[in-house]
Amino acid sequence: MDSSNHFTWDADPIIFTLPEFDLPVPISIWGLVLGAILIYFGYQKLKPKPLRKKKPAPEPEFWKVALMSVGALVVAQIPFLFISSPSFETFGGFEPRWYGLMFAMAFISGYMITGKTFHDAGRSQEDLDRLLIYVLIATIVGARLGHVFFYEAEFYLRNIHLIPQVWTGGLASHGAAIGIIIAMYLYAKKTHGVTFMWVADRVVPGVAIGGMFIRIGNFFNSEIIGQPTDSMFGIIFERIDMVPRHPSMLYESFSTLIVLSALIWIYKKYENNPPQGSLFGTFLVLLFTGRFLIEFTKETQADFLLGATLDMGQLLSVPFVLVGIWLLWKKVNWSKAGAPMK
Repeated sequence: MDSSNHFTWDADPIIFTLPEFDLPVPISIWGLVLGAILIYFGYQKLKPKPLRKKKPAPEPEFWKVALMSVGALVVAQIPFLFISSPSFETFGGFEPRWYGLMFAMAFISGYMITGKTFHDAGRSQEDLDRLLIYVLIATIVGARLGHVFFYEAEFYLRNIHLIPQVWTGGLASHGAAIGIIIAMYLYAKKTHGVTFMWVADRVVPGVAIGGMFIRIGNFFNSEIIGQPTDSMFGIIFERIDMVPRHPSMLYESFSTLIVLSALIWIYKKYENNPPQGSLFGTFLVLLFTGRFLIEFTKETQADFLLGATLDMGQLLSVPFVLVGIWLLWKKVNWSKAGAPMK
C-alpha cells in the first residue's frame, strides 16, 4: 500500500501545557464550597424584582455579580485559616486538549441554535437554561453508559469502580442519543405548554452541530479511525501507524453538517414553526443512516459481529432509523405547521 501520496496527521492532541506553580496561600476546598453557596445567595439578593407579575426579572449588572463573587470567595476562605480543611497549595499543571475544546464548542453552538428556536417560539430564557441542564447531564451519562454496556460490558462489570471515570475515555454516540431522548421526555413532562415532539424538534439541530464538533475532536485525538485504504481520502494517522486509513470521524462530521442543513431547510420552509416531529424524524433517519453506512469504513470497535457483516454501531443505528421513518410516515402532518407553544 503506497503511503507517499497521502496526508499525514501528527498533531498533538494537547493545545498547551500550563506549568505548575506555588500559591501564596493555601486554598481551602471547603472554602470554595462555602464560597459557591455565598455566591448563590448573593446573586439572589442582587437580582432585581420583576416590574410586573408573570414577567422575568432583569439580570443584575455583570460588574456587580463579578465583584460579589470575588468577595464571596475571599470571605469564605477566612474561617478555614483557623479550621483544618483539605486544601491545595499549587496551581497549574493543566493540559487543555483539542477534544475538550471541541466538546465545549458542541454545547455552546447547540445552546445557541436551540436558544434561537426557543426565542422564535416565545419561550423564556429560564425554560432554555433548564433544558440545557437536562441535556448536558443526559449526554455525558448516556454516552458513558452507552460505551460501558454496548462496547466493553464484560470489562466494566469486572471493574465497576472505573465506570464514573469519564476522563479516561470511552463515550458512545448511541448512548448519548438515548440519554438525550430520555432527558427531553422528562423535560417535556415537567414543562407547561410543550410536548415531547415539540422539544425534540428544537433540540436536534443543536445535537447535529454538536456532533460535528465532537467528531472533529476525535480527529485531533486520532481515534475512531477507519480501515486501511488506497483511496484519495486516506490519511496517515502517525500516532497509530503509517498506514493510510479512512478518516471515518471526518466522514461523520461532514454527515452531521448535511443533517443540520436539512433541518434548517425544513425549519425555514415552515417559517420557523415546522410540523411537530418533522425535524426529529428527519434527524433520526439521516443521522443514523449516515452512521450505518460510514460504519463500513471503520475499524471494529467491539468484539461483536452479526453474521460477520454488521457491527455494534450498525445494529444500534437500525432502530433509530426505523423510528424516524415511522414518525415521518405516520405521525407528521406535513400539510400544516406545528401548533405554536407560548
